[in-house]
Amino acid sequence: MTNWLPDFSASSGPLYQRLADSIETDIDRGLIAAGAKLPPQRDLAYDIGTTVGTVGRAYQLLRERGLVSGEVGRGTYVLGRHDTKTDLLAPDPQVEGTRFIDAPRGKLRFDSTAAPDTGQGAIVADVLSRTAQEHPYEISSYTRDFPNRWVEAGCSWLSRNSFRPSPDGIVPTLGTHAAVMAAIAALTTPGDYIVFEHLTYSQISRSAGLIGRRTALVTSDAEGLDPEDFERVCAQKHPKMMFLMPTAKNPTLVTLSATRREAIARVAREYNVILIEDDLYGDLTDDPTPLLAEHAPERTIVAGGLSKSVAAGVRGGWLACPPAYRHRIRVAHKMLTGGLPFLLAELCSRLVLSGQASEMRKRSIVEINARVAIVRETLAGFDFNALDNVPFVWLTLPDPWLSGTFKNACLEHGVLIDDEDEFKAGRSEQVFHGVRFGVSQPERREDIAGGVGVIRRLLDEGRAGYDSFS
Repeated sequence: MTNWLPDFSASSGPLYQRLADSIETDIDRGLIAAGAKLPPQRDLAYDIGTTVGTVGRAYQLLRERGLVSGEVGRGTYVLGRHDTKTDLLAPDPQVEGTRFIDAPRGKLRFDSTAAPDTGQGAIVADVLSRTAQEHPYEISSYTRDFPNRWVEAGCSWLSRNSFRPSPDGIVPTLGTHAAVMAAIAALTTPGDYIVFEHLTYSQISRSAGLIGRRTALVTSDAEGLDPEDFERVCAQKHPKMMFLMPTAKNPTLVTLSATRREAIARVAREYNVILIEDDLYGDLTDDPTPLLAEHAPERTIVAGGLSKSVAAGVRGGWLACPPAYRHRIRVAHKMLTGGLPFLLAELCSRLVLSGQASEMRKRSIVEINARVAIVRETLAGFDFNALDNVPFVWLTLPDPWLSGTFKNACLEHGVLIDDEDEFKAGRSEQVFHGVRFGVSQPERREDIAGGVGVIRRLLDEGRAGYDSFS
């Protein structure tokens, strides 16, 4: 894109907002075409006589409006604008972050880590049928009482290693995500900082931002979250809470050592920070490291559920918290979700207490490991992290691949994966040159072999084998 400068003559307000408005206007008028690369921030700042920070704020505002996308080292590009009539006839997939909300048809879903299909449907159908026959009144009404069996199921499912949650701290929830968000809403207020690693399950940071919470980023290394940087963030920003995945972290699969967990607990206690320990993938592993909650039980909330090991569609989850938090979190969960459906909560508790959920988990693990074995064989020689029992892989891309470019190359070859931006909790200067892909959603192992084969060919061919312009 050359010979373009913004027109500020018809606008007022802060310069960054006027710049964003000018670019949006020119996009709408067709003066800046879809796919065009916006000027580098430093160049545009020089041309209009402002700071790089002002241009950066304008570009960020354009990203929030869904007008542009960008990657560090690659540039900022204009996204396509869709005609209303065309959209009604043939809607394009919409994107949240960098992930498709409605996945393109005919593509291999390597962008999901839900439990593989091992025949859960028949078991779920039987349990639902018996529940409907035995509890017609409860199904026809709103859930106002939580039976003890729902709490008992939560205690059972969240127990791991030597961690045994107390029944008076269990909250049944509509999945793990809802559990975490209920804790955030109940125990923090708008404007409070929540600490996240640069790479993590970013849907939580985005959701927290929607309800007015701010993000503070803490660095990690090859061993996971850095306790010293966590202490620095605490001293500077005084956060109320931190979200982390100590075991099999999404997306890098790093597991924190007991030493680091002890250090994190010490810092959290010193600065009065509440810890949310997402153990969703830890539940699949055989890792013996004590949970973070065992080091700081008075301030740690453990969240888990059935989505990765049993079935994502049943929306089953629980959290275990200090008893003093339980009522507030339960109320917040109801306010955020509309309430826990009796049918789903009863289904989940029956699956857990009958032992069927554990059997499903065992079958899921067998299937996951067969698929991970295919990945290990196919990608031998490349730099990637994979764990037994865990349904995703973190692939470090060889030079000169960029994360977003590699994702686009895979998409053009029929495979949906996630680039690193999907897992960034906030604006980060760190570049990891990695992608994550799941192995649990394609129906057959042959599909896994085919999809991983595509990834292997692209890695072998390098950028010379991919052209984004047809």
